Amino acid sequence: MSGDRAFSHVERLVSFGPRPPASPGIKKAQQYITDVLRRLSLEVEHQNFLASTPNGNLPMKNIMGRSPVEKGKVVILASHYDTHLMTNGVFVGANDGGSSVGLLLELARVLSRRKLSFSVWFVFFDGEEAQRAWSRTDSLYGSRYFVERLRARGQTGRIKAMILMDMVGDKDLVLENDLNSTPWLMGLVRDSATELGFGQHLSGNPMAVQDDHIPFTEVGIPAVDLIDFKFGPNNRYWHTPQDTLDKVSPRSMERVGQIVLRTLDKLSAR
Repeated sequence: MSGDRAFSHVERLVSFGPRPPASPGIKKAQQYITDVLRRLSLEVEHQNFLASTPNGNLPMKNIMGRSPVEKGKVVILASHYDTHLMTNGVFVGANDGGSSVGLLLELARVLSRRKLSFSVWFVFFDGEEAQRAWSRTDSLYGSRYFVERLRARGQTGRIKAMILMDMVGDKDLVLENDLNSTPWLMGLVRDSATELGFGQHLSGNPMAVQDDHIPFTEVGIPAVDLIDFKFGPNNRYWHTPQDTLDKVSPRSMERVGQIVLRTLDKLSAR
């Protein structure tokens, strides 16, 4: 598990510029993510859909990588890859949209070489960000569509757990104790962090986070969100043009990756 490798992916994503849905930048990101997954000999599925948004119907694309040979239950590792739509500045989303994608691609590299007691799907959601103002209908477009597809295929019961990563690159990393995550799964994550000596990266203050794990918990799939929601002093970098590459820490991404791997070991034994 290499934070430097994860960071190199973030560098590439940021080089594409802003990446809101249906933008030139996100199309480059889609190709990049697809190419990396295929180089790892993973089967890639594109879920193309038309999202009804306050800005009109927008074409969006979820991307999933998985092993050609699957077995048993599935654990989903996920991140959104779109960036906040900003009309009065340039938002490249190095941390918010970049760091978790870089980490997920690195985890795909590591886990594509491992044998686990379950299958792992690496899922990249489009349209996490609101087009205008966050609401139940203006947000989480990709994850809501993904869960709809699971239900339509009768696959919700096959999902053992879903682990979401978002905003994991802050140099002052503090992962939220999210009240909207499944309690027993959050317990595994926090136990894993403590065992690894990363207890300083865990928030002691519970808070309810709205993120791409919500559509999963709503249909009974255990899900957890690994997110540092307070980005920079007084959260001043969040959704601003200051969310740039110099704010992202390879060390933070590597530690979150180690927590995820330890949690997968616990899920394998459960």
